[in-house]
Amino acid sequence: MVTTPTSPAQGDSALELPPIHRGPTRERTSDLVFQELQGAIRDLRLAPGLELSESALTKQFAVSRTPVREALARLADAGLVQVTPQVGTRVARIRPAEVREAQFIREHLELGAFEAACANPTANDARLSALIEEQEQAFRDRDEELFFASDEALHRTMFELAGYPGAWEVVQSKKLQLDRLRRLTLPEHSTTRELITEHTAIIEALKNRDIAAGRKVICSHLRRVLTQLPRLQHEHPQYFADQ
Repeated sequence: MVTTPTSPAQGDSALELPPIHRGPTRERTSDLVFQELQGAIRDLRLAPGLELSESALTKQFAVSRTPVREALARLADAGLVQVTPQVGTRVARIRPAEVREAQFIREHLELGAFEAACANPTANDARLSALIEEQEQAFRDRDEELFFASDEALHRTMFELAGYPGAWEVVQSKKLQLDRLRRLTLPEHSTTRELITEHTAIIEALKNRDIAAGRKVICSHLRRVLTQLPRLQHEHPQYFADQ
């Protein structure tokens, strides 16, 4: 289960991070460290503004300093951590301007994917309907983690039905800031109910090949995060940058 994070104490940054184990694919250790830290930042297990200790991460991951240093450099390039010389490294705070840009990119790509899926005569809504059932179960169980995963799967499936699965990877690379914001809203049970209702309307529009109706609900669905932004900034000011 995911809960809304409180302000963690400095020095606690690695407490929930597991040791790194290289699998049979022989991935680079620095890649595994990067993936784990990126996921923890995205999920708010590492809260915006939290100080990151290179030595603590090295100990927690049970790796040498080099892969941790390389992973932190990549995260800095991605805008997920902020490195201040002679001061230290912190999880980057959420920047509203980056949220708006990410939302813009996502909305326009998802609208295109929906229209392409409508134009695809072989596109079947069965997989999407199964995901709605999964989301309903997650709602009943108050399982935010399952809901988030199922939500992601539903949107990814729309791109697959459109014939452009690679475009979803572009969305994924751009929406990490959006995901952090979404994590702040997931514990709100009423929000989850509204999201499921909107997902159901999108699937119904695909089934009917009703592009106008689909576009309308997709725009409303994806702009929800922007309408919530001012409230979330007010409720969690420590998580946000000024701009």
